[in-house]
Amino acid sequence: MLDDKGNMTPQEVERELGVDIALRWDSGYESDIRSFVNVIATPKGGTHLTGFERAIVKTVNDQVRAAKILKGAEDAIIKDDVFEGLTAVVTVRLAEPQFEGQTKEILGTPAATRIVGNVVAKELTAWFTNPPRGEKVAAKSVLEKAANAMRARVAARTHRDTQRRKTALESSALPAKLVDCRTDDVERSELFIVEGDSALGTAKVARNADHQALLPIRGKILNVQKSSLADMLKNTECASIIQVIGAGSGRSFDLEQARYGKVILMSDADVDGAHIRCLLLTLINRYLHPLLEAGRVYAAVPPLHRLEIVNAGSKPNELIYTYSDGEMKSVLADANKRGKKVKDPIQRYKGLGEMDAGQLRETTMDPAHRTLRRITMKDVAGASAVFDLLMGGEVAPRKEFIVEGASGLDRARIDA
Repeated sequence: MLDDKGNMTPQEVERELGVDIALRWDSGYESDIRSFVNVIATPKGGTHLTGFERAIVKTVNDQVRAAKILKGAEDAIIKDDVFEGLTAVVTVRLAEPQFEGQTKEILGTPAATRIVGNVVAKELTAWFTNPPRGEKVAAKSVLEKAANAMRARVAARTHRDTQRRKTALESSALPAKLVDCRTDDVERSELFIVEGDSALGTAKVARNADHQALLPIRGKILNVQKSSLADMLKNTECASIIQVIGAGSGRSFDLEQARYGKVILMSDADVDGAHIRCLLLTLINRYLHPLLEAGRVYAAVPPLHRLEIVNAGSKPNELIYTYSDGEMKSVLADANKRGKKVKDPIQRYKGLGEMDAGQLRETTMDPAHRTLRRITMKDVAGASAVFDLLMGGEVAPRKEFIVEGASGLDRARIDA
């Protein structure tokens, strides 16, 4: 505009922008969104469609939270979730619209974004919070549909990520902490899963490096009975076991690809050691189950006591290992009956790390002298029920089981 002196001066000009929107959701998955400016189709959208999209996504997000359809920790709803099953027509009317390019397929008027967005937010919020008579169920179903679409999207993404992680795990290099054996003969080879670094040091010396491999784990691994596959794969100890055995996991487990003929769980002969063994068996049962069916899983049975029977003269003293308090008492009674003295103190092994290499080899690792307990599973359904009872997320049935079985508990096996 020209002023009195003939100079150009800016002048704000207000123009009306009319907005008409029709939309509906159906039970399908495809969307059909069309936009118009002054009855002219804008197949590539523009600022009016941008305002519509932003406002509808924000409004639906706000409403699903307000209605407590989504929990606070759940992911936000995105455009694809809201647009699932949506058919909409967005049309605006304004004087002198600005288009991008020469084809007039994209509206470029900046104000259209804000104006259309405000209209959508206001009208949709009113419909969700105070729907007309007979439309309350429809309004809620729209929010639930968007929430379910989000959950399906997140679940699919999680599944893809888990499969990628699973594939990467099963194809990756063996963990550095594996102390492998030399033989390529699977039938002869043995993998000892060893509790703790202290026991590992002794086991390295005690083992036969030709066919006995060692994999140390740090204490109690993840309880996979009440954890997701994704959580299991993220757990370092569980992932290492799957990598080392080398046959995959779950449905993709291939017994013929297993790198070892025997998998031997070697933990301390105490309550904590029993718990670690139980956690390992839970992992094997759930993700490496064919190993159990093939009878290739064993539990090492280390002794609890070492007794030295004193012999007269130059005859070497007699060493006896016992595996329970009852067996120890029987040995003591027999020695007393024979007039033999038992050297004090009697060694009580609290853990594998208390044995020297010779003792560990003789009692637990040497096939000629050791005791192994093969873990078998004749009743798969019954065994699965026991794993659910002992290791699952339901506390009440487990508590009842413990209370009922307390009378038969060997209290001598519990450390004071």
